[in-house]
Amino acid sequence: MSHGRFLTLLAGLLAIQFLALGISPIDRHDWLLENALVISFVVVLALTYRKFKLSRISYFLIFVFLSLHEIGSHYTYSLVPYDRWFEALTGRTLNGVFGWQRNNFDRVVHFSYGLLLAYPIREIFLRVANVRGFWGYFLPLDLTMSTSMIYELIEWAAAAFFGGELGAAYLGTQGDVWDAHKDMALASLGGVVAMLITAAINSRLQRDFAQEWIDSLRVKDHRPYGEDEVRRMLKA
Repeated sequence: MSHGRFLTLLAGLLAIQFLALGISPIDRHDWLLENALVISFVVVLALTYRKFKLSRISYFLIFVFLSLHEIGSHYTYSLVPYDRWFEALTGRTLNGVFGWQRNNFDRVVHFSYGLLLAYPIREIFLRVANVRGFWGYFLPLDLTMSTSMIYELIEWAAAAFFGGELGAAYLGTQGDVWDAHKDMALASLGGVVAMLITAAINSRLQRDFAQEWIDSLRVKDHRPYGEDEVRRMLKA
């Protein structure tokens, strides 16, 4: 399947999910709030497609993450009935299997954020900033972690601004005072897993893998910067 057809298929499937799960959500206001960033993100992907096409892998990973998010926004994250679905299939609840005391769908999605989006972020770093070796794994992880923190700040700001039931539904802490910390930790863990898998594959397929890591950690310019660089620029 060509790149264009593959992306058209994913876009069509995502549009179907968006429309289907947008019908009678549990909380219409929360659904709108949850999808504001999604719509902005999809618009950016569409506008940059011609000049900056990502790989099929990256687009597929993004699609899976957005699909999970659409499920969460339909039910509100703390009310996704995954336990009922799992019990219908197996006769047991998933919370009972793992000993969970809360609805953990939001935790799964935060972990998936790192697991599924760290690779597309890595592709951007490689192709735009031309990073290699150690930095090709650390910087995508770093951005995944920092954007996870930024999202928690957005959640807090939105919850404080809207307040009431809408703010509580959007924040979705379920009474856990460490909810934001756990969400960021899980996103970070997902990113670590994604980069470890990527590094393991590359170490098997890339002949100069070790040398690239060594070169990436070598000092490229032995001159100090700061005030010394200012002095050099003034003399130029």
